[in-house]
Amino acid sequence: MKHSPPWLLLGLAALALAAFPLLGQAFYVELLAKVMIFAIFAMSLQLLAGVAGLVSLGHAAWFGIAAYTLVLMAPKYHPANLWITLPAAVLAAAAAAFVVGLLVLRTRGIYFIMVTLAFAQMFYFVFHDTGLGGGSDGVYLNFKPEARIAGHLLFDLGNSTHFFYVSLGAMAAVFLLLAAIRRSPFGHALDGMRANEQRMRALGFPVMRYQLAAFTLAGGLAGLAGYLAACQFGFVNPELLAWHESGNVLLMVILGGLGQLHGAILGAFAFALLQEGFASVTRHWQLPMGVVIVALVLFLPGGLASIAARLRRPRS
Repeated sequence: MKHSPPWLLLGLAALALAAFPLLGQAFYVELLAKVMIFAIFAMSLQLLAGVAGLVSLGHAAWFGIAAYTLVLMAPKYHPANLWITLPAAVLAAAAAAFVVGLLVLRTRGIYFIMVTLAFAQMFYFVFHDTGLGGGSDGVYLNFKPEARIAGHLLFDLGNSTHFFYVSLGAMAAVFLLLAAIRRSPFGHALDGMRANEQRMRALGFPVMRYQLAAFTLAGGLAGLAGYLAACQFGFVNPELLAWHESGNVLLMVILGGLGQLHGAILGAFAFALLQEGFASVTRHWQLPMGVVIVALVLFLPGGLASIAARLRRPRS
């Protein structure tokens, strides 16, 4: 029960988010939608780093591959079909993660981190140095995908309020999926492998298969976040796959609390809102942002998710 999320607080937070478009301005609605997309991205890495114990510095590759898949599949003069492009983008990201996972999961520790970074940079240069992804200028998405059933439009992704609720629903669905996985035998096996991989192998667990499944699933969920990001911004460029994007999402996971599923959401919100706040005050927002991150890591090593446990702990 150590990793059980505070369901009551999460439910209240979800209700507050659901009511926000009724009160907030369009800018803040779009900002929170972007933050929720990054929360999905952070939760996908939490599965890999916090649950399976596989710290990756190439996670942005799957985010960018899905975004590019949407843009490259989208027709030039009319909207794409959401029900076709969304599964295609997620599957493309998951398939790329599966192939790369077959290779990188043969390494451990710092070697694993560096090899994932190397593969991500390879994908980065594929889109940066070729005409496939428009080079460094990127590619525009002329029309947002449409979600139609029997000719009826269910929601309009070009409407900021509709997009907000789609992002909220996607974030909630990913959270519930990963929470169920965390409580499943598969999730317990990943916990055991993170704690002692050799012992799990001696007990007969196919470690490589379990880790490859987690790596592939994390890639697919990162692809979902990348697809939503491309829908929101209407533009993709190779920087989506760059190493600093992988570093940013890893910081979100660390800030929220490594191993805590709801911590990934807290970390994404904290990182994005701090970035927006400091950027509105100074051009050199990276300096105060760095100071805050260092302070949080030093004085709150369990991340933001550990605050509630610290408050409940009796003072000596």
